[in-house]
Amino acid sequence: MFQSFRSVALCVLAATALAATVITPAAAQDAKPLKIGILTDQSGALKEYGLEYTQGFALGLKYATNGTMTAGGRPLTTIIRDDASKADTSASAARDLVENQGVELLAGSVSSGVEVQLQKIASDYNMPLFAGPAASAAITTTGFNLQTFRICRSNAQDFIALADGLKSSGVKKIVVLAADYDFGHSGATSAEAAYKPLGLDFATPIFAPQNTTDFTPYLQQVLASGADALQPIWAGAGSVTLYQQINELGVNKKLTLINAFNSNVFVKAATTPDQVGGVGFIVYHYTLPHTAVNDWLVTNHQKDYNGTFPDLFTECGFATAQALVAGLNGSKGDTSLQALTPVLEGLSFEGPRGTYYIRPSDHQVLLPAYIVKLVSITDPNYKYYSLVKELGALESAPPCALTGTFASRCAMPMNPPASMLAASTPAATIAATMAATMSATMAATSTK
Repeated sequence: MFQSFRSVALCVLAATALAATVITPAAAQDAKPLKIGILTDQSGALKEYGLEYTQGFALGLKYATNGTMTAGGRPLTTIIRDDASKADTSASAARDLVENQGVELLAGSVSSGVEVQLQKIASDYNMPLFAGPAASAAITTTGFNLQTFRICRSNAQDFIALADGLKSSGVKKIVVLAADYDFGHSGATSAEAAYKPLGLDFATPIFAPQNTTDFTPYLQQVLASGADALQPIWAGAGSVTLYQQINELGVNKKLTLINAFNSNVFVKAATTPDQVGGVGFIVYHYTLPHTAVNDWLVTNHQKDYNGTFPDLFTECGFATAQALVAGLNGSKGDTSLQALTPVLEGLSFEGPRGTYYIRPSDHQVLLPAYIVKLVSITDPNYKYYSLVKELGALESAPPCALTGTFASRCAMPMNPPASMLAASTPAATIAATMAATMSATMAATSTK
């Protein structure tokens, strides 16, 4: 299935949505306004993702509240702070939002390293955190806390989807080249856990600093690894440089690239015409889901944002906002964990991708995943892909891999909607098989 070509590396992708109960503006006027603090990258290496996320979040609030901007009887406002994908910056901004701005809920970020800090802040204040596109599986495994709710996919789900394609690829040995921080380390662990049940071998993973601009020494290690396939795990604008150098050094001619597509602007910048036809995973693309919610998202994104289309993490922000509104409607505007947790654990709803389900045990959303074929890099409307396969939410579900005092939560019962059960296929066996491997390797992986 997988063909060598230059796409941009695994990033950070998916989401939830629910049509909310309408609260009349007259009733809401007497209620205490509710402030939501959003931490995201607006100036750093992941600023493209940050823009996608915040635009999606704004549209999600609009959709979920039917334009009233109220939930649980309370008027909603958002305060966005730039974290520049820096953990210290994010922590300082989050504390200011809580202590000085009166924020009651936190959402974000696009950086896995930042998200780890936000989880600590949420724990300190015992405040709900709606995790953003940050994809590290550790957020809902070894780093799990009761304050965090993830309404976007983790990179463990990405690799389960990729594993489904690798079964018939002929690949035998894989080497991972990843960014040297939480996203890359968690991704390497998740890839190995997902691929090993297929009988694939792994070379020692190679980690490069997140700010690397010359990948030559790392790619030389890749070529010397003895692997016949390369799994890049990189995010943001730096992935363009990585893939350009993969091509310049001929790595893409010597090894199979296990592809995961990025935001449209990065794919266009990093891909050459001869690589059209490659197959890989993508978190979200506006042309893929055929749902009423996605149709609304696409139409209103064009209306509100100068004719532009939703991109990789727009849907994540959109769905996060919708889940937040659903929680507030269920809790009647009470933002305490005691009120929100019973509403959000086990919540299912229809979103841009179809049916979503928040697993009670680890607060990880389960949702469909996509394998696509690159068919164009020149289409003016970014119609770059054709769908190869859509994996059902249970097919791409990662195992519950909680550790320590939270490990017993993995026994909590699930009650996914019937539509998810009907969509399940034998591919779900991949997730079941990788559970023990993932638990062990996650526990042994240090957070960077």
